[in-house]
Amino acid sequence: MDFSSLRKDIKQFNFEALRTDCDNFFEGVIVQQELDKLHLQLKHIMGEPVFPSKARLPHKVQETVNGFGGIMPGQTLYYKSSGTDSVLAMLWPWKDGQRTTVKIIQQNNNINN
Repeated sequence: MDFSSLRKDIKQFNFEALRTDCDNFFEGVIVQQELDKLHLQLKHIMGEPVFPSKARLPHKVQETVNGFGGIMPGQTLYYKSSGTDSVLAMLWPWKDGQRTTVKIIQQNNNINN
């Protein structure tokens, strides 16, 4: 998966705030009106969310998620692994019901790093 293309696609949405935009990490705040379209795009690129799910997250995924603040009920996690890279997309809705923090992380799965 080409992270730079994914980042470019995601940045086409109406973000209220852009917090971080670098080679392997993107974080922004998206407005509610854009959220359904963002979910459709993430599903198209990454497949169905792995959280919420009845299945447990793989240990490596859980460790990565924990390093970025964890995942709790009401939040959504997309995950896709391809070759030596994996990408996580974490969506954390705000209590105001109008905004969602979006974190997209690329991680190298090479254990020698």
